[in-house]
Amino acid sequence: MNSFFSELRKRLRDVGKAVTPELHADIHKSVLAWLGLRTKERDEKAVEVNGVILQSFHWYLPADQKHWQRLAEAMPQLAQAGFTALWLPPACKGAAGGYDVGYGIYDLYDLGEFNQKNSIPTKYGTRDELLALIRAAKKVKLQIYADVVFNHKLGGDKEEEFEAIPVDENNRTHDVGPPEKIKSYTHYEYAGRAGKYSPMQYHWYHFDGVDFNARKAGENRIYRIKDKTFADKVELEKGNYDFLMGSDVDVDHPEVKADLLHSGEWMLEEIGVDGFRLDAIKHIQGDFFQDWLDALEQKTGRELFAVGEYWTTNNDTLNWYIANTEGRLSLFDVNLHYNFVTAGQRGREYDLRKIFDTSLVQRVPILAVTFVDNHDTQPLQALQSTVEAWFKPLAYALILLRREGYPCVFYPDYFGAEYEDKGIIIKLPSHQWMLNKFLAARSGYAYGPQKDYFDHANVIGWTRLGTPSHPGGLAVLISNGDDGEKWMDIGHPNARYQDVTEHIKEPVLTNREGWGHFRCLGGKVSVWVRDANQ
Repeated sequence: MNSFFSELRKRLRDVGKAVTPELHADIHKSVLAWLGLRTKERDEKAVEVNGVILQSFHWYLPADQKHWQRLAEAMPQLAQAGFTALWLPPACKGAAGGYDVGYGIYDLYDLGEFNQKNSIPTKYGTRDELLALIRAAKKVKLQIYADVVFNHKLGGDKEEEFEAIPVDENNRTHDVGPPEKIKSYTHYEYAGRAGKYSPMQYHWYHFDGVDFNARKAGENRIYRIKDKTFADKVELEKGNYDFLMGSDVDVDHPEVKADLLHSGEWMLEEIGVDGFRLDAIKHIQGDFFQDWLDALEQKTGRELFAVGEYWTTNNDTLNWYIANTEGRLSLFDVNLHYNFVTAGQRGREYDLRKIFDTSLVQRVPILAVTFVDNHDTQPLQALQSTVEAWFKPLAYALILLRREGYPCVFYPDYFGAEYEDKGIIIKLPSHQWMLNKFLAARSGYAYGPQKDYFDHANVIGWTRLGTPSHPGGLAVLISNGDDGEKWMDIGHPNARYQDVTEHIKEPVLTNREGWGHFRCLGGKVSVWVRDANQ
């Protein structure tokens, strides 16, 4: 192990929970220094590929078991547009069978193959259709990232009786009663699968908490199983946020560890995924996924990409997580999403020079997966915080056309969506035409050094100077107020540039020093690339 991280881990182990703000800052500074070296090494070795993830689902997709088929048919279109990876929804059978979005996880090994939970297919289709989708993706060189849900299980098959301790829902470190005998659905038998792919059955001792007691069925209560402790390296909200829902998986149990490792290896080797999106990592012991990924890489001999969902706006917390996991996982840039939300709501009153303030991509770009919206932020969801439609093209330009971050596009922003929940009808417009323009500019021109012109509250811009293999560069100008203009250096003298968004019809001619006078309309973005006919 790298000696730097050996020492860092020792320090983290010594301090335990007593992580002061000063130690946070000191640890994060050390990690940033190491990541800076890692970034330099990566850039020196990098093949020029501007990757883009498509989050290929949203919460309210129709439960028609046809989604894998639709995605397979779209593979050539998505590859041609410039996407390089698909983040799939959870493919495992959920507690609600063919209606489950996938986060109510039931069986890790049932991908729509067995008659369980009143359905053979999942919400998205059958196992064979999933495998056909993965083959179609590989044919056009798109990677597949599986959504991994390890934190909890729902829909247990049989009740079991055991002792557990009721805890305060708002402070899970506080017991509110003595141990008592409870009954809960903690036996996951998987009779429909009959041991195929894995003989593991889950019992009460494979969990550390539950939220259902059949002896008191009408009572909402969280129980910690007797002689168990909640993980200590988790989010400290509610005192300890190890427990989220259902039967809370004890990832420190040796049988559980072995099964979760086997499921990851199975997904890589037999199903053919290329990496992972890791769900609810702030509720899971902070060391688990680093060890899990390291073990998978040793077993498979593959270098794996993984991005974790740690939903917080607290940068001190993210600093700790990055240090604790040795920068092993990429993370979704939650603060940048909220900056986009605020910018869209405030319009011209928002200072665009601050759009990256507090963001992960500003502080640790090598680990940042940037996004505009996702399935949790879409309308009618618990974390609803949807970016205003007028600002979405601006936001996507900010993640797709800059050097930093690994951008992720949300399915409804590309394909549009219409759905209803509890009598409320939601229509999300497609931005596909504009996103295709951005994706083409990213794959063809967004290379080389970057020069920022964040010098006006309502008009910001930047240029990419290009590389020998991707010459010409590009210029981007954004306004959240009136029409904007700015002189920017694009590094190519006496060249003609066209606005691919078609907002500005007249070309820009650079001067003999390579500077151009670029423009954009009010509340819009313009993206200037070199005229192919010049």
